Amino acid sequence: MSFKPMNEYKFDFVKSRKIYFIISSTIAVVGLVCILLFGLNYGVDFKSGTNLDISVSKGNVTNDQVNAILEEAGYGDLTPSIGEERVSIRFEDAMNEDELNTIIDGFEKVYGEGNISHEENTVDAGVAKELGKKAIIVVLLASLGIIIYVTIRFEWRFALSAVIALIHDAFVVIAIFSIFRLEVSLTFIAAVLTIIGYSINDTIVIFDRIRENLKKMKVKTTEDLSKVVNTSIWQTLSRSVNTALTVVIAALALLIFGSESIRLFSLAILIGLISGGYSSIFVASQLWFDMKKGTLKKKTVTSE
Repeated sequence: MSFKPMNEYKFDFVKSRKIYFIISSTIAVVGLVCILLFGLNYGVDFKSGTNLDISVSKGNVTNDQVNAILEEAGYGDLTPSIGEERVSIRFEDAMNEDELNTIIDGFEKVYGEGNISHEENTVDAGVAKELGKKAIIVVLLASLGIIIYVTIRFEWRFALSAVIALIHDAFVVIAIFSIFRLEVSLTFIAAVLTIIGYSINDTIVIFDRIRENLKKMKVKTTEDLSKVVNTSIWQTLSRSVNTALTVVIAALALLIFGSESIRLFSLAILIGLISGGYSSIFVASQLWFDMKKGTLKKKTVTSE
């Protein structure tokens, strides 16, 4: 197989790798500082309390009406999330049935008894702590499984590069949710796992092409290795871009036209998909290149 000279490529991905690393490192530092300063806005899934979602079938909901209802019920200090026909209220403490009925009765007096429907989610402290532990375990097991799979199929350098890229993608989403104080719930964990699955799939496509190209060309110098990586990325670029655009459009449609209950999930997916597409093309392969080029001093690079 013949490889194009680097001057025939419109863009040299490997040559500019330090710029990508700087961008990713800057995002990581800013995100880490924000997380340390502001923490995460945990939902009731990871923190005891009650979420109450109230839907109004007739009549538009206004801030003044909702605040007046909460004030009369003794919860005037709360800041509800209000849409045209939906109100979401977060209570720091778990609510009992009588307390919830007081608030529901207040809405029925204003909007009519037959026009109100509600959904309540209450989690006590013990359950919230257990859910938090299981969420961490699930993410760690997913990452471990990816490391084992990629190591067996390719080599440990591919596995390490892939996991660093995955951590990068997850961290970008977590940092943005921390900066804008968006709620972190079980749906957020589901979004992170979805992002991990998408990102590793796209990364493996590029890694697989690198492995194939290594079999077709004996690499003796860093320039040869650079050609292999660049060629592999260019050969898979249209597939990566088309896949990313397809899923981003779908996620954007869910964000804009989806219901309020899945809005944060859709936002996390959208951010993660963009980050995952970026890391697959600009980060993972370049990390592998930096680790692999060190072996050129010891021996000629052959197929894995």
